[in-house]
Amino acid sequence: MRFHPRTLRGQGKVGCGNPVLDAGEPHRSRRCDYSEGVGMKDTLKIGLTHEFRYPVPESKIVPALFPESPEFQLMPRVLATGFMVGLIEWTCIQAVNPHLDWPGEQTVGISINVNHTAATPVGLIVTVKVRLEKIEGRKLTFSVRAEDGVDEISTGIHERFVIDAVKFNEKVTKKASQ
Repeated sequence: MRFHPRTLRGQGKVGCGNPVLDAGEPHRSRRCDYSEGVGMKDTLKIGLTHEFRYPVPESKIVPALFPESPEFQLMPRVLATGFMVGLIEWTCIQAVNPHLDWPGEQTVGISINVNHTAATPVGLIVTVKVRLEKIEGRKLTFSVRAEDGVDEISTGIHERFVIDAVKFNEKVTKKASQ
């Protein structure tokens, strides 16, 4: 079931779909403004799946995550959790972009809860699979799974929020100038 972007769970309640942001926030809060309207396509539906394959290069291992960190330089030369999270986000972005007015509409990550249960050396191919589990207004919730051809390396949940890219970037520019 799809709900109008201005309602949460079809109950006429206005909000972001995020209890933290919605708590006590008026409709036109600066953190969640539905007055702008976002036109997600009707093809964006629960059950949408996408798969992305990525060979792990030297540039995505733990020592490459923060090259200025002496601690990271001594860590194993395997896929960094930070880069794995980026692959999960990338896969979700690829999944939904055909169902948005991209690039005017985009999604930003707002929550991630994943494990990283196995090390992946350079050269193995990571396959990330995502499934859109829930749509609450502009909040999208995905189940995620990643494997490297030998082991399952991650499972969890990732949430993204559909934004108007121009308005979002204007707010970020304003914030940076303060």
